[in-house]
Formats: sequence, structure tokens, C-alpha cells
Amino acid sequence: MLEIQHHKYMLKVKKIIVLFLIAVLASCSAFHQGKKGEKIAKVGDKYLYESDLKDVLKRGMSATDSAHIRKSFIDSWIRKQLMLGKAEMNLTDEEKDVDKQLEDYRTSLLIFKYEQQLLRQKLDTVITQEEIQKYYDENNRNFILNSPIVKALYIKLPASAPYLNKVRRWYRSDDESDINDLESYCYQYAIKYDYFNDHWIYFNTILSEVPKEVTDKPRFLKYNPYFEASDSLYHYFVNIRDYQLSGSVSPLSFVENDIKNILLNKRKINFVKEVENKIYVDALDKKRFEIYK
Repeated sequence: MLEIQHHKYMLKVKKIIVLFLIAVLASCSAFHQGKKGEKIAKVGDKYLYESDLKDVLKRGMSATDSAHIRKSFIDSWIRKQLMLGKAEMNLTDEEKDVDKQLEDYRTSLLIFKYEQQLLRQKLDTVITQEEIQKYYDENNRNFILNSPIVKALYIKLPASAPYLNKVRRWYRSDDESDINDLESYCYQYAIKYDYFNDHWIYFNTILSEVPKEVTDKPRFLKYNPYFEASDSLYHYFVNIRDYQLSGSVSPLSFVENDIKNILLNKRKINFVKEVENKIYVDALDKKRFEIYK
């Protein structure tokens, strides 16, 4: 009799333990889900939670923008999970083993971030005019124009603009008084007034603004220092002050920024190599690495 009672007692205890464990697991699951927020999408056995959107939806967004971004994010997440599922199904175990690639990527990323930190802190970014001139003199054959460039005056006026005869005289003139009159006029009437007298631009940039087709650019530039064009809405006036044809060496002023970037990149590469060599030599002296043959 005692054995039967003991057996019943043990069954009751086991039942209580099982119920307790179920309650604990349920509460843990509820806590975990509560922490993540409400489920908002599912693909296979993977869920997207409300909390996953916290960095996507910003404060101050309109309801319309918020709804649009939310929908786009959910759709993007679903598509990504579906593609991942297909990849998991169709790739071999060897192809799915990306640990080495991830480690290589992590290594490269950390080194890159450290190099960028050093460059920001210690690299001298000042490129002198003497350095630019020296590089240009030694490498100017690397700066051959592949398209004509010009120094020019470009004016775009509404078709209804007054005093066009005066404009035709002013835009051709080098007289300071005429130039001042033209500037005053253009500030009042012009849609565009670009005075490219001090720096070079591609001739194609001017042509893209004018309803005029030019097939033989060298000949056109040689014989048309001034030209006009019109359409139903606008009048266009162009004064070519100077030009350089394709095939010639670029003027220094036209490629100065390019040379600055080239010199700065070279300096960055040399700086990183010097840092790398210094770290290597220091580690070698302190016997911080070994090579096993």
C-alpha cells in the first residue's frame, strides 16, 4: 500500500516538474519574443521581428514614408531569405563553408580600418604647387586630351529677352565696359550666364547646352570664335576665348586636381608600406613571430 502511495506521489511530483518546466520554457519564449517584439514575417523557420525595423524607421518620418519603407524592408528581407534557402539547398557543403572567406574578409576589413585611422591621424595631405609642376613636367604625355577643351562665355536667354542687338555686340567684346554691361544685363534677363574665361571645360559641355550640331570640331573651333543658336524658347550665345584640340597635351590647370589625387594616392601607398615594414621589423627584433621550415 505504501509502495502504491509512493508511486502515486512520484507521478504527481513528476507531473508538477513537467508542468513547471513547460511554464518556464513558455515564459522564456514569451520573454525572448517580447524582447524582440511582434513577429511580422516568416520564411521557413526564420522570423522577422518588429525590433528588426528599429534602425530602419526613423523618428519624424511621415506615416506614408514609414509605411513605404516598412513594406520595402519586409519585401527585401523575404526575398533575401528565399534566395538564401535556395542557396542552402543547391550548394555543396564545401561551397557553403564560408568560414575562411569570412575570416579573410574580417582580416582585410580590420587592417583597412586601421590604415584609414593612421592616414587620418598622421598623413601629410598638403601637395605643393612645386610637386604638381614637377609631376606634370615629367609625365605630361600621360595627359593627352581625348576631346577638345575651351575657355568660353555662354549665355542662355529667353526668346522674349529685349535688346538682343546689344547682346550680340557685348558678348563679342573684350572691352571692360561692354563686359560690365553684359553682366548687368544677364543678371536681369539670362537663364544661364557662365563665364568660363579663367578655367577650361570640355567643348562637349557647351555643345550639350546649345541646339547646334557640330561634326568637325577642330574646323568649327578654328573658324567660329563666336556663334549663336535659337529654338522656340531660347537664344544662345557662345564666345570661344581659347581652345585646345584633342590629341594635344592638357594644360596644367585642367589636370591639376587629377595630379593632386595621383600624388596623394602615391603618398598614401608609401605611408602604408612604411608602417607595415616598421611593424614587421619591430616584431622581428622582439621575436614576436617564428617561421617553421
